[in-house]
Amino acid sequence: MGNTRFLRVESDFLAMNHLPVFDFDRLVDRRGSDSLKWNKYAGRDVLPLWVADMDFAAPPAVIAALERRVAQGHFGYSEPWPSLTDAVLGHLQREYGWSVEADWLVWLPGLVTGLNVACRAVDGAVLTATPVYPPFLSAPRLSGRSLLRAALDLNDGHWGWDFPALEAALTPATRLLLLCHPHNPVGRAWREAELIALAEFCERHNLIICSDEIHCGLLLDGAPRHIPLAMISDQAARRSITLMAPSKTYNIPGLGCAFAVIPDASLRRRFLAAMNGIVPHVNVLGLAACEAAYRDCDDWRKALIAYLSGNRDHVEAAIADLPGLAMTHVEATYLAWVDARALDLDDPAGFFEAAGVGLSRGDDFGLPGWVRLNFGCPRATLDAALERMRSALARRNLAMSAPGA
Repeated sequence: MGNTRFLRVESDFLAMNHLPVFDFDRLVDRRGSDSLKWNKYAGRDVLPLWVADMDFAAPPAVIAALERRVAQGHFGYSEPWPSLTDAVLGHLQREYGWSVEADWLVWLPGLVTGLNVACRAVDGAVLTATPVYPPFLSAPRLSGRSLLRAALDLNDGHWGWDFPALEAALTPATRLLLLCHPHNPVGRAWREAELIALAEFCERHNLIICSDEIHCGLLLDGAPRHIPLAMISDQAARRSITLMAPSKTYNIPGLGCAFAVIPDASLRRRFLAAMNGIVPHVNVLGLAACEAAYRDCDDWRKALIAYLSGNRDHVEAAIADLPGLAMTHVEATYLAWVDARALDLDDPAGFFEAAGVGLSRGDDFGLPGWVRLNFGCPRATLDAALERMRSALARRNLAMSAPGA
């Protein structure tokens, strides 16, 4: 408690003196460490802007909480404790005005686990909209369910729902909709009217909604605030499984802690039954970090949002200036969804990787010809990556315009 109080006092002092409170510009060399993100290109000069893992240190309050927990020296099986539950419920009430009861919470070792459990808990085919986070496409298959896809609508530089396409994709056996909210990779923060229309669609077709809201703390444009799908109506709440975690917002994905919010008791029992025998206990350090993140890190998150918004603007300006590339405005997440189809390349991600920038392949999200760029990194890293992309495209254009090309 003393360390946390000191950090808050220091933060207030620095803010009043117009000094940076948190140093998101600090470069940390993660090469040769246990980093999945950086080890993918071990031995190569490639800047990794692929997996959704930021290159920032976790919030000081989270680190302090982990140090206190490690100092206890015992790491047996654990279960959530009252102050942790209070921190989660208080966060949901404070941030979204969402009054959640403690017994609605189901703790999970990761959000992807929740997607897979939802597919097992709900009998029938699974519907989702593409492009989308790859586990949305793999979880139904791994659960023995049929996957039905409908493309999101891209109209005049704006992504939205295509309800006729959703209707056309349905079958009589469809019972579950997987929703990404905010959306990864297109960066949309769905508005209330869009959520109402989606909830009404699911009500008409008797669909359970599993809503992945892991990026809900990363809205970049200030307002409006995130609206949990389950808050749209009592009917939506009764048919909803909301998946959340502190991992993306507070950059602690390796600690393995997430939770589902399931208001309906019958649906919650089905979800718990599907977990039996396959879902392990949540990491005790993840639980400790979760409490600190939701209770003590509001100032850090606000500073992070400001920094990511600057990075987002930087990426959007750079992409607009690069021939053959385009992107829509990123409202949420730290992920840019970049249209590279005009380059007419079989593998645009491979092209940029050869130039020293590691991006995610659009094929993995169900949309070839696109790439995803993670701008959750120090500005110097981002600048270096964008310059490599610019140089690679300039060399390609020069080669294509050469006589005999």
